[in-house]
Amino acid sequence: MSDIAVEMKGIHKYFGKFCALQNVDLTVESGTIHSILGENGAGKSTLMSILYGLYKPEKGEIFINGKKAKIENPSDAIKLGIGMVHQHFMLVENLTVTENIILGAEITNKFGIIDMKRATKAIKELSEKYGLYVDPYAKIEDISVGMQQRVEILKTLYRGADILILDEPTAVLTPQEILELIDIMKRLINDGKTIIIITHKLKEIKQSAKYCTVIRRGKLIDRVVVDDLSEEELASKMVGRKVNLHIDKTKADPKDVIFSIENLVVKDFRGLEKLKGLNLEIKRGEIYGVAGVDGNGQKELIEAITCLSKASKGKIKINNKEIQNTTPKNVLESGISTIHEDRHKRGLILDFSVELNSILESFNKPQFSKKSILNFEAINNFAKSLIEKFDIRPDNCEKTPIRALSGGNQQKLIIAREVFNDPDLLIAVQPTRGLDIGAIEFVHKTLVEERDKGKAILLVSLELDEIMDVSDTIGVIYDGTIVKTLQNDENVTEEKLGFWMAGGEN
Repeated sequence: MSDIAVEMKGIHKYFGKFCALQNVDLTVESGTIHSILGENGAGKSTLMSILYGLYKPEKGEIFINGKKAKIENPSDAIKLGIGMVHQHFMLVENLTVTENIILGAEITNKFGIIDMKRATKAIKELSEKYGLYVDPYAKIEDISVGMQQRVEILKTLYRGADILILDEPTAVLTPQEILELIDIMKRLINDGKTIIIITHKLKEIKQSAKYCTVIRRGKLIDRVVVDDLSEEELASKMVGRKVNLHIDKTKADPKDVIFSIENLVVKDFRGLEKLKGLNLEIKRGEIYGVAGVDGNGQKELIEAITCLSKASKGKIKINNKEIQNTTPKNVLESGISTIHEDRHKRGLILDFSVELNSILESFNKPQFSKKSILNFEAINNFAKSLIEKFDIRPDNCEKTPIRALSGGNQQKLIIAREVFNDPDLLIAVQPTRGLDIGAIEFVHKTLVEERDKGKAILLVSLELDEIMDVSDTIGVIYDGTIVKTLQNDENVTEEKLGFWMAGGEN
């Protein structure tokens, strides 16, 4: 076994005339965790997609364990011991954990029938070995996002991967799950595996990675030993300028209550209460942050507000107008815009262009259409203005299908669109998921600017740092209700919030 697990030399990749990667080198030592760091659209995922055989480079060479490799497709990569866990999971929701893991690599008996007993046994052994505990009989649709990620990792291990690529592995995890994932990664390394992680989260790079390769706008910037640099220094290398890791904002000056929820009860499809008499109020000029462990009712809260699901009981008011159990269109027209957690399911039409996605909620406005005929020149100019203001890359992508953009740049377009709607209440659910540190800085600044214009902001995030940094008021959600509401000041600590998030009582 070579001391170098992966070596990529002089990698070039073009998409049309756009140069995504220009002469990029990557060296990953065996038995280490190596981070790929860069802004949204820098080329990180493209580089790893080339390693996994999803893209072919125009130029460059790849060596695996010291031997030159020809990787034409993912099957070639898997044969070479390479596995990839994508940012958006590739799982079939109505199949079980076991069925998803063995899909395409089934164990059969002498009659050609799938041997589920042997497959389940193999999966249990893998999960116990690496601490990836999952229920092999559970359906994907019934388990948490964190558990789904474990299934994806088990899929790669089941196929014999020694080199694991993890694309934004902590983007959808709770703080507790992040610590568990880091522990799992260290177990894998101790067993001789090699891990490459694509991430924007500097704290997690410091906690887990030994080396870091920095890419900026498709070019290699540096390869560093992580312990030799601070988080601030890593951030500066990534974006090419000094970055403020904490938002500078003045003290809020909230006005009258503009949005309220009274005794809200929401049941799931089984009739079980997911929200249990939830109450909250948000004032103009205030950012209200909801802190909680995933699965305590955040999803049901947002779906009830946006009328994607029905409330069994309670009132939801905006400007003293009740909107519960109406329609999403009515919610939008009542002055509420939403940055949804799942940008692919709720925020975008992936086969539409960037410019059409920019007006999804405002295509019937006079500036974009007349007598139901779209004004494409106006739409194009509008999309260009959003691209420029929100630094969406590449900067000439208005005609490009939105699916061709990186996840972070897709998110930037959604945020730009919802801010343009000029709502009274802006709901931001995991608004910085998958964004780099420079983009996070911009999003937080945008939320504060909207607050200072007199807007009400409902921020729902699993990132405690984000809740504590941006919110003026914090509501802790546990088991379907707000159990604690407090003003965000120097007395608020991560430990105190964590205590209430776990159901602790003071």
